[in-house]
Amino acid sequence: MSPDYRTPRLILAPLKGFTDAVFRNTFAEHFDGFDGALAPFVTTVAVDRLTEKHVQDLLLHRNTRMPIEPQILGNNADDFIFLARRLFEMGYAEVNWNLGCPFRPVTKKRRGSGLLPFPEQVDEFLDKTLRALPGRLTIKMRLGRNRSDEIFKLLPILDRYPLKTITIHPRTARQMYGGAPDLDAFQACLDQSRHPIIYNGDIADRQGFLALEARFPRVAAWMIGRGALSNPFLPAAIKNGGEVVSGKVLKFKSFYEVLFARYQERLCGPGHLLDRMKGFWKYFAAAFKNGQVLERQINHTFKLPNYLETVERFFREEPDWRD
Repeated sequence: MSPDYRTPRLILAPLKGFTDAVFRNTFAEHFDGFDGALAPFVTTVAVDRLTEKHVQDLLLHRNTRMPIEPQILGNNADDFIFLARRLFEMGYAEVNWNLGCPFRPVTKKRRGSGLLPFPEQVDEFLDKTLRALPGRLTIKMRLGRNRSDEIFKLLPILDRYPLKTITIHPRTARQMYGGAPDLDAFQACLDQSRHPIIYNGDIADRQGFLALEARFPRVAAWMIGRGALSNPFLPAAIKNGGEVVSGKVLKFKSFYEVLFARYQERLCGPGHLLDRMKGFWKYFAAAFKNGQVLERQINHTFKLPNYLETVERFFREEPDWRD
C-alpha cells in the first residue's frame, strides 16, 4: 500500500518497544497514511562495542515497507559520530539526535531531554558532530526538562547549524505524557526558529489534527505515535478527508494476527511474547467501545494460552469499533 498522497506529511513517531521493524512493516501492509517513520533510538556505545546486533532493526532489508530515519541517543560526540557514520554507510541520508526522551534513567545521565538545560553542551556537541558527519542531521526535542522556556535558550544555538528539521513535542520531560501540550510555546518556537519544524504530540483524531493544522499552517510535517496505535486508521483518515471505512474490526483483526505471528517467530519464549502483546493492547483496546474491559482481562492473564483464549473470545463476540 503506497498511494501517492499529497500534504500533509505524516510520520510515525518512535515508541521504544513498539514501533520496531516488525510493527512498521506490518502496519504499512495493512494501513495507509504514513509517509515514513522515525525509528526508536539506538544508544551510542564505545567504538569497540558496536556490533551488527546494535543496528539490526535498522537494516534496510528489514525495512522494506516504510521509509525510516534512524534516531540516536547519546551525549558523547565521538561515539555519536562513529554510530552515525555506520548508519550512513548502511544507506541512510540523515540521522536524528534524540533530545526528547523524558525517562529519568536517561535524563539523569544528561541524555535525551536531560541535556536541554545545558545549551553550552548542546552547542559543543553540534559543533564537533556536524563537522564530521557525511549526511544530514535532524533533532527531536521537548520544550525542556523542567521548564517550558528552556528551549528558547537553545533555538538561537540551533539556528547556527545546518539542521534539516527540528521535531518539537510541546511538553517538558517532567510532564512525561500528561497534561496539555503547550501550544503557545510551540507557536513561539515556530516564530523564532529558522528551521522547518515538525509537530509531535497528542494527535488522536482527525478533528484534533485539523484544529492544529489550522493553527500552525507553517508546520513542515506531523508526527503521530500513540494516536496511530490506538486508531491505526487515523493517518489515512487525515489524508483522505475522513472517508468512511467499512469493516474496521475485520481489518484490524487481520493486522493483529499477522503482527502476533511475526512476533511469535521473532521473540524468545512465551513470556516475552505475552509481555509484548500486553503492551500493545494498552493502546489497541482504546479502539473498541468495550476495550477497557478487554484491557483489564488481558492485563490479568499470565499464561499465553489464557491470553489467546481471551483475545479470541473478544473477537468472536463481534466488538464495536469506537469512531
